[in-house]
Amino acid sequence: MGSDVTAADMAACMSRSYEVQQLAGGVDLCLARVEKVLAGFREIQLLDWQSPAGRAYRNSVALQEVALGKARVRLEEALASVRRHAQAVAASAGNPAGRF
Repeated sequence: MGSDVTAADMAACMSRSYEVQQLAGGVDLCLARVEKVLAGFREIQLLDWQSPAGRAYRNSVALQEVALGKARVRLEEALASVRRHAQAVAASAGNPAGRF
Protein backbone atom coordinates (compact mmCIF):
# COMPACT_ATOMS: atom_id res chain seq x y z
CA MET A 1 0.00 0.00 0.00
CA GLY A 2 1.52 3.30 -1.09
CA SER A 3 1.50 6.65 0.58
CA ASP A 4 -0.83 8.17 -2.00
CA VAL A 5 -3.66 10.23 -0.60
CA THR A 6 -6.91 9.09 -2.08
CA ALA A 7 -9.98 11.22 -2.55
CA ALA A 8 -11.66 9.17 0.18
CA ASP A 9 -8.80 9.95 2.59
CA MET A 10 -9.07 13.64 1.83
CA ALA A 11 -12.84 13.57 2.23
CA ALA A 12 -12.51 11.80 5.57
CA CYS A 13 -10.01 14.39 6.82
CA MET A 14 -12.18 17.25 5.63
CA SER A 15 -15.17 15.68 7.36
CA ARG A 16 -13.19 15.39 10.60
CA SER A 17 -12.02 18.96 10.20
CA TYR A 18 -15.61 20.11 9.78
CA GLU A 19 -16.64 18.19 12.90
CA VAL A 20 -13.83 19.78 14.91
CA GLN A 21 -14.83 23.19 13.55
CA GLN A 22 -18.39 22.51 14.73
CA LEU A 23 -16.98 21.68 18.16
CA ALA A 24 -15.11 24.99 18.11
CA GLY A 25 -18.40 26.72 17.31
CA GLY A 26 -19.99 25.07 20.34
CA VAL A 27 -17.14 26.14 22.60
CA ASP A 28 -17.40 29.66 21.17
CA LEU A 29 -21.13 29.67 21.95
CA CYS A 30 -20.39 28.62 25.54
CA LEU A 31 -17.84 31.40 25.78
CA ALA A 32 -20.41 33.95 24.61
CA ARG A 33 -22.86 32.68 27.23
CA VAL A 34 -20.23 33.00 29.95
CA GLU A 35 -19.57 36.59 28.85
CA LYS A 36 -23.29 37.31 29.07
CA VAL A 37 -23.49 35.87 32.60
CA LEU A 38 -20.43 37.87 33.65
CA ALA A 39 -22.10 41.04 32.38
CA GLY A 40 -25.20 40.06 34.34
CA PHE A 41 -23.14 39.76 37.53
CA ARG A 42 -22.15 43.39 37.14
CA GLU A 43 -25.81 44.36 36.81
CA ILE A 44 -26.93 42.61 40.01
CA GLN A 45 -24.41 44.09 42.41
CA LEU A 46 -27.10 46.09 44.32
CA LEU A 47 -24.65 48.87 45.17
CA ASP A 48 -27.37 50.90 46.91
CA TRP A 49 -27.94 48.12 49.43
CA GLN A 50 -25.44 49.06 52.16
CA SER A 51 -26.51 46.72 54.95
CA PRO A 52 -24.34 43.79 56.11
CA ALA A 53 -26.60 41.53 54.08
CA GLY A 54 -25.95 43.68 51.01
CA ARG A 55 -22.20 43.45 51.51
CA ALA A 56 -22.43 39.68 52.00
CA TYR A 57 -24.51 39.41 48.82
CA ARG A 58 -21.98 41.44 46.83
CA ASN A 59 -19.13 39.35 48.22
CA SER A 60 -20.92 36.18 47.16
CA VAL A 61 -21.59 37.55 43.69
CA ALA A 62 -17.97 38.69 43.41
CA LEU A 63 -16.71 35.20 44.31
CA GLN A 64 -18.96 33.66 41.66
CA GLU A 65 -17.77 36.24 39.14
CA VAL A 66 -14.12 35.39 39.83
CA ALA A 67 -14.80 31.66 39.48
CA LEU A 68 -16.66 32.19 36.22
CA GLY A 69 -13.87 34.47 34.99
CA LYS A 70 -11.40 31.64 35.54
CA ALA A 71 -13.70 29.29 33.64
CA ARG A 72 -13.84 31.83 30.81
CA VAL A 73 -10.04 31.80 30.57
CA ARG A 74 -10.06 27.99 30.36
CA LEU A 75 -12.77 28.12 27.68
CA GLU A 76 -10.70 30.62 25.68
CA GLU A 77 -7.72 28.27 25.89
CA ALA A 78 -9.89 25.31 24.88
CA LEU A 79 -11.28 27.24 21.92
CA ALA A 80 -7.80 28.09 20.69
CA SER A 81 -6.76 24.46 21.06
CA VAL A 82 -9.78 23.13 19.20
CA ARG A 83 -9.23 25.64 16.39
CA ARG A 84 -5.57 24.60 16.09
CA HIS A 85 -6.64 20.97 15.96
CA ALA A 86 -9.17 21.73 13.21
CA GLN A 87 -6.39 23.36 11.18
CA ALA A 88 -4.09 20.40 11.77
CA VAL A 89 -6.75 17.95 10.64
CA ALA A 90 -7.42 20.00 7.52
CA ALA A 91 -3.68 20.23 6.78
CA SER A 92 -3.27 16.47 7.22
CA ALA A 93 -5.63 15.87 4.30
CA GLY A 94 -2.81 16.80 1.94
CA ASN A 95 -0.01 15.14 3.92
CA PRO A 96 0.05 11.33 3.82
CA ALA A 97 2.36 11.17 6.85
CA GLY A 98 -0.01 13.31 8.90
CA ARG A 99 -3.19 11.32 8.41
CA PHE A 100 -5.20 10.65 11.58
